Amino acid sequence: MPLETLLALAGILFAACWTPGPNNAMLAASGATFGFRRTLPHMQGVAWGFPLMLFAVALGLGEVFRLYPVLHEVLRWGGAALLLWIAWRIATAASAEGAVARARPFTFWQAAGFQWINPKAWVMCAGIVAQFVTGADTVRDAAICAVVAGVVGLTSATGWAAFGAALADWLRAPRRLQLFNATMAGTIVLGVVWLIGADL
Repeated sequence: MPLETLLALAGILFAACWTPGPNNAMLAASGATFGFRRTLPHMQGVAWGFPLMLFAVALGLGEVFRLYPVLHEVLRWGGAALLLWIAWRIATAASAEGAVARARPFTFWQAAGFQWINPKAWVMCAGIVAQFVTGADTVRDAAICAVVAGVVGLTSATGWAAFGAALADWLRAPRRLQLFNATMAGTIVLGVVWLIGADL
């Protein structure tokens, strides 16, 4: 892959991974609620799960969805419903202490599996594959895209979780926590509305 193409790929992935979306809102909320260390499996699940998904889509999973569009629709609407439920759970968390008592952070496998029902992840995959997997050497192109996505995704996941964790002390005030949780939940809801609306 030429250097200018690689730089374009990295730039697109950097912008896509760092902008607010379901993964980043959940990582920030987890960092604020459970702390950076307990959010590490969640971070790793996002950082490894999305590149694996991107690699699989580049190698032909997209063709399966083209042949059986109902599978894609089930994932799309199921993912949207799950995201809205997660947004509701974040928005209604009464306090950091209460959330810790009732719940636990995502595991590696939960975070990795979540990528497959995350509408933003599907949009990113479709765009990246269409632009950077040319067909001349599909496996090589898919592997390069996945590696770059992994490196960029790890910086993004770490940054958003650290952002949430850095706010943990400030968020001990109930009103501040409610505002933060509402903002993170609102980010997820707006993302779902935009992504679903873009496909209609």
